Amino acid sequence: MQYFLTSKRLGFRLWKQDDFQLAKNLWGNYEVSKFKDSRGKLNDTRISEKLEKEIETQKTFGIQYWVIFLLSNNEHIGCCGLRPYDTEKRINEIGVHIIPNYWRKGFATEAINTVMEYAFKELKVTALFAGHNLLNDSSRNLLTIGMNLE
Repeated sequence: MQYFLTSKRLGFRLWKQDDFQLAKNLWGNYEVSKFKDSRGKLNDTRISEKLEKEIETQKTFGIQYWVIFLLSNNEHIGCCGLRPYDTEKRINEIGVHIIPNYWRKGFATEAINTVMEYAFKELKVTALFAGHNLLNDSSRNLLTIGMNLE
């Protein structure tokens, strides 16, 4: 598999039209989506809409929540990336979604750090921010890495 960005254990690539099953394995998992989407468990239509939105964001802004895989076996583990916030000032939101089987293994931290470095060095963003659901302590803890809390 070809990746445009790699870390020690992870490879990042763009979402493709035929990635619906990967998207469903991720966003169709209620444990992943329950803190990220107020609509509850996502059905196939909503998952397709999320996938299309990621693809369109990449076409329009050159960023998305890129799909991530383990380099060791090309196994899909989630997505991590950027969303435009203020394109004029080059400020983006950063986020990560990891499939539960891969939680608590340091993959989210590795992904966030890799995307942060890529954003500042390659994309020349001026600032990043991240939000989280107040009920999601794990997400809050992850997002304090390298960020100032305000």
